[in-house]
Amino acid sequence: MSTFAPEWLSLREKADAEARALDLVDRLLKIDLNRTPLVVRDLGCGTGSLGRWLAGRLGGAQHWVLHDRDPRLLSIAAATMSGVTIETHEGDLTGLTGADIAGTSLVTASALLDLLTAEEVDALAAACVDAGCPALLTLSVAGRVEFDPAEPLDAEFEAAFNGHQRRVVDGRRLLGPDAVAVAVEAFERRGAEVTTSPSPWRLGPEQAALAGEWLRGWVGAAVEQEPGLAAEAPGYLRRKLDNGRRVVVHHTDLLAVIP
Repeated sequence: MSTFAPEWLSLREKADAEARALDLVDRLLKIDLNRTPLVVRDLGCGTGSLGRWLAGRLGGAQHWVLHDRDPRLLSIAAATMSGVTIETHEGDLTGLTGADIAGTSLVTASALLDLLTAEEVDALAAACVDAGCPALLTLSVAGRVEFDPAEPLDAEFEAAFNGHQRRVVDGRRLLGPDAVAVAVEAFERRGAEVTTSPSPWRLGPEQAALAGEWLRGWVGAAVEQEPGLAAEAPGYLRRKLDNGRRVVVHHTDLLAVIP
């Protein structure tokens, strides 16, 4: 599993908050979450941005169980979430079972599914269904970007980036933009009711720092995947940066409810 710099997670927090699908939270609030208190298990919590966004919307007494492999991120998350009680778990989260999450009211994650393998997503769905626990899984990459203005090279860089997202890392084949479809199938096969909703970043000059960092990383990953794009990359990146960094980066949120 990857780990991320706190600076990057901080830079994207506002865009993440604006992108997340409120309609899925509204749906979540209509089901019985066994609030006494609400126990929320946040997988790959990072610096706690999802918790800071979601806790106030859920309301009432809450206990958050934060999972991450990076102790720095866990420390930041624990120190910056307020109004809830916190417990932290450092280490790999891909082996969690239904027994491990028994008593959890809600499993959450942000920008996690695309970093998992098909087997790991299937295991996560099995754990949630076995525990009778709904899951709100947000901001999974959808594999589509829209630039303004568009140009023919966009499709080539998008395809190369998506290939990079599906690469093999330490023997693990990442799902990248296939993650949501795999998760929907895994939950529905076990009888869960699944709803998805778009959660795009809409970036422009007012998010120049985030857009610039994202663009450089996106182009860099595409070139790493397809070295033949290296000659085009400097000019391509310069045009995108000069054109106000206007881009829609598509993501998808998913809510799985256990009947």
